[in-house]
Amino acid sequence: MTTLATAGKRDRRAARAAEGLPVGATQSRMSQALVLSGLGLFALYSVAPVWWLIVSATKNQTDLLYTGGLWFGEFNLGRNLGQVFTYGNGIFGRWVLNSFLYAGVGAAVCTLISLAAGYSLSRFSFRGRGTGLAMVIGSFLIPGAMLTMPLYLLFTKIGLVDTVWAVLLPAFISPFSVYLAKVYVDGAVPPELLEAARMDGAGELRIFFQIVTRLMTTGAATVFLLAFVSNWNGFYLPLTMLRGEDKWPLSLGLYAWNLQRTEAETDLTALVLTGSLLAVVPLAVFMIAMRRYWQSGVTLGSLK
Repeated sequence: MTTLATAGKRDRRAARAAEGLPVGATQSRMSQALVLSGLGLFALYSVAPVWWLIVSATKNQTDLLYTGGLWFGEFNLGRNLGQVFTYGNGIFGRWVLNSFLYAGVGAAVCTLISLAAGYSLSRFSFRGRGTGLAMVIGSFLIPGAMLTMPLYLLFTKIGLVDTVWAVLLPAFISPFSVYLAKVYVDGAVPPELLEAARMDGAGELRIFFQIVTRLMTTGAATVFLLAFVSNWNGFYLPLTMLRGEDKWPLSLGLYAWNLQRTEAETDLTALVLTGSLLAVVPLAVFMIAMRRYWQSGVTLGSLK
C-alpha cells in the first residue's frame, strides 16, 4: 500500500511537471484563494455599515421606511444637511465645535505628555522606573468607564462638573499612549545621538523638542490619531459630566436626538443618520492625512 501511494504521488507530480506547473502549485493556489476570500469577507464586513449609512443619509423619511436599506431612493441629502444644521437653532454646529475642542485639544496635549513620559521611561535611569512602567501597563488595562464615577466625585468637589475641563482633563492622560511612545522611543531614538547632543552642550528640553520629537514623528502621529478617535467617540464621560446641551459633543447630541425620536412625535431618524455620517467624515480625513507618516515609519523599519 505504501509503495502504491508513493507511486501515485510521483505520477501526480510528473503530470504537474509535464503541464508546466511547479510542485505544490495547486496547494499554493488554494491557500491564496482562501486568503483572498477571507480578506474579501472582512472588507465586506467593514464597508457594508458605512455604505448603509451613506445610502440612508440621502433618503427622506418615507424612503427610509419603504425602500431597501442598501440602495438609494429619492436623493435628499442636501435637504437633510440643511435640516441638520438648522434644527434646534443650529445646535448641531455647536456640537461639532465642541467635538473638535475635546478631541483636538485633548489629543494634542495627550500626545505631548505621552511622548515626554515615554521618552523619560525609555532613556532615563531613575529609582522606581520599573515600578512606574508596571503601573502604566496595569492602568491601561482598567476600563475607562470604571474611572468615570471617581472622576465625577472628584470634579464635583473642585467645581469642574458641567465645564469643558471635566472632559478635557481626563483626555490629557492616556497610559496606553505613554506605553506606545516608550516602545517607539526604544526603537527610533538611538542613545548615542542623545549622548552626542549632551556632549555638545544641549539641554534636556532642547534635546527633547529638537531631536527626539523629530525622530518620533510617526509615533506622535499614531498617538495623536488614537487619542483623537477615542476622544471624538467619547460618550460615557460627557454623559456623566455635562448637563447643558451647549457643551455636548456630537456623540451625546446625536444620542439625545435619537431619544427624542423615540419619545416624541417628531421622527428625527433622517437627521440622526445624516448627523452620524457627518461625524464620520473628520475621522476619515485624519486617517488619510496621516497615512504618509505611517508609510515613512514602515520604510524606516525596513531600512533598519
